[in-house]
Amino acid sequence: MFVKNQIVPVTIEDISDTGEGIGHVDGFTLFVSRAVPGDTVRARIVKAKKTYAIARTEEILTAAPGRVSPECPVAGSCGGCQLAYMSYEAQLAWKQKRVEDCVRRIGGFAEVPVLPILGMEEPRGYRNKGQFPVGAGPVLGFYAGHSHRIVPTDRCPMLWAGHEAILAAVREYMQKYGVRPYDEETGRGLVRHVLMRKGFATGEILVCMVINGSTLPKAERLWELLRAIPGVVSLDININTADTNVILGAETRTLFGSGVVTDYIGDVRFAISPASFYQVNPTQMKVLYDTALSYAGLTGEEVVWDLYCGIGTISLFLARHAKRVYGVEIVPDAVADARKNARDNNIDNAAFYEGAAEEVVPKMLADDAAGELRPDVVVVDPPRKGCEKSLLETIVSMSPKRIVYVSCDPSTLARDMRILCDSGYEAVRVQPVDQFPGSVHVETVCLLSNTQRPKKESYITLDVEMEDYYRIKNEGKNSTT
Repeated sequence: MFVKNQIVPVTIEDISDTGEGIGHVDGFTLFVSRAVPGDTVRARIVKAKKTYAIARTEEILTAAPGRVSPECPVAGSCGGCQLAYMSYEAQLAWKQKRVEDCVRRIGGFAEVPVLPILGMEEPRGYRNKGQFPVGAGPVLGFYAGHSHRIVPTDRCPMLWAGHEAILAAVREYMQKYGVRPYDEETGRGLVRHVLMRKGFATGEILVCMVINGSTLPKAERLWELLRAIPGVVSLDININTADTNVILGAETRTLFGSGVVTDYIGDVRFAISPASFYQVNPTQMKVLYDTALSYAGLTGEEVVWDLYCGIGTISLFLARHAKRVYGVEIVPDAVADARKNARDNNIDNAAFYEGAAEEVVPKMLADDAAGELRPDVVVVDPPRKGCEKSLLETIVSMSPKRIVYVSCDPSTLARDMRILCDSGYEAVRVQPVDQFPGSVHVETVCLLSNTQRPKKESYITLDVEMEDYYRIKNEGKNSTT
């Protein structure tokens, strides 16, 4: 049994989903910060439990071949780049293995090919969005891992070069005009976060001040500083007066400028506001969407449903190649953005609907007497928790020829692949894409093909449980009629 502050030698075998090195000593599992697979380290116990302990690296006894010294001075303290101590080649190898392990162990797919991960030529400076908490001083930086303690920093190597000038301008403004940062303990103070977004294709930059109030004093002075920075086109405020860990509040107002930045995916133009969901790595986003397009197998005659459409990024990217695209999204503002983006791009074969897909889709299909809405392809890009069971039921009931599943968590992807394949689909191939160099996260695109596309009359409604679905399907197989 370990005790706090005990120091033990341990060889690191793997990395956890949250970035800690994993090793074993006398049957106990150790989760060790700042350690990578292949390291042998002296680790100090921080917290001891019955079957595992949390520790931090005190000394590197033998360095792994993939270990590097991070270029960022706050790596290890900042909670962002969990893999900062690994070479990029080692990061890609670990992410490849993680996807393969999930597909094999969780999904049970021994034969499904997991293609080599698609990485970046330059894995730094790729992020088009930064969110900096503000503390007393004022200091700007990032939260330390698993805490709300701010690690001060003037730059992030993963953000575009030049964002440092925005932080300097905000700090100068706050100091000169006595604008106080927000204090989480007292609930007093004004500025909570500085959010910045850049359209990489256009160079446009938006700055949004998240504030604990309704007005930003002397905002015109901040705008004077910001608009002198090349690319800055907008200053916004987001009002968040709640006692919450959520960064953005419900209301955003544009004080100066356009209120959006413009970016392109291929030849499709998108207007991006402070609250818009938009992939933070535009270079790899194009790789991701090109893969999804390839897997969709569009010829111009297909009906496509995008069941987590957001502001329409995938929907509109695919619409150029499809007969018709229907997007469904539960966030009202995102649906409004998707419709506007379709108009701005003169795309008239895409329609967007507000609501939960598992509720919206069955109602639309029930009213579709002519079968015009029946999909050839369904695309899903869910959050990390994966698809709800009811949504998977809905997808099965739609009976598309192909499902293109875009995932940001390989474990929930593997789980949902298993459910879909037990319901009549075949997993064809899996393609990992490194969307987030430096972090433990990895995007994956999976193609699933319908092995027995049923007739329209055999749609299964949501009032049929999955157990009943299997019974109905099996009865159909065993029927002699």
